[in-house]
This record gives sequence, C-alpha cells and structure tokens, in this order.
Amino acid sequence: MLPSMKLADLAESNAEAIARQWVKSVQTNALTPYYHDRPPEKLVPQAVKFYRNFRYIFTEPKPVVAAEEFFGKYARDRYADGVPIHEAVYALILMRRQLWLYAEFQAVFTTAMEKHQAMESLNRTILVSDYAMYFIAKQYHELTKEGWLKAKKS
Repeated sequence: MLPSMKLADLAESNAEAIARQWVKSVQTNALTPYYHDRPPEKLVPQAVKFYRNFRYIFTEPKPVVAAEEFFGKYARDRYADGVPIHEAVYALILMRRQLWLYAEFQAVFTTAMEKHQAMESLNRTILVSDYAMYFIAKQYHELTKEGWLKAKKS
C-alpha cells in the first residue's frame, strides 16, 4: 500500500476516534465559540462524515469536483445550523489538523520513503483544504445572497 493512501485508510478506519478528538479541540478553541456548548453527539457526525469521505476527495483525479460537491454540502449544513462562516472554516481546519496529529501519534509514517510520501500526502491534503475554503465561502455567499434577496422581496 502506498504511504500516501495510509492517511486515507487511517481517516476512514478511525473516523469516530479522530472525530471525538476533534470535538474536544473545537469545543475548547477560542476561535470556535459557536461549538463550545454544542453536545458532542451533534458534532461527532460532522467530523466522521469528513473523515469517511476523505479518501474520495483525496484520491479524486480532479479533487476540485469532489471538493465542490462535499464542501458545498458542508457549507449548506453549517449555514443551516447558524454557524458563522469563519467558525465553519476554522472547524474544518481543526478537522484537518486533528487528522495529521492522529497520524503522527500513531506513527503511520516511519521510514524515510514513507516520510517523503507523507509530505506528498500533506501537499494533496492542503490542496483539498484550499478547495474546501473556497467552496465553503462561495456557498455561504450564495446562501446569504439568496436570503437577502428573499428578505428584499418580502
């Protein structure tokens, strides 16, 4: 198995455990106050969905297509929940960070070759995250614009 796929395997097979660690992080981070009082059982599924879909987005030949689909829905869901855009984006950044912390803690990448390929995985993860930020902001903008237009027509 390619080490670059190790990260996708890790995310998929440990989604629940990584998500629970993410919840602890997002509930205590000063930049995500919306999440502080939310029950973990409402938050864990958000991160589990991300980790279980990570392989699909990560391995897609054109990740921009997969990212637009997945993160557009993420944005619509967070918008519907009333999460401010900056917190929705930072919560996702914390999901990405938690995945890498978990991988590091599990010593997934041990040989020199694996560490080199881990850097390739990191670069791909950053690319996917960059697309995520773009599509989340775009979707929030569209939802806000729609809400503004509906209010204006009323």
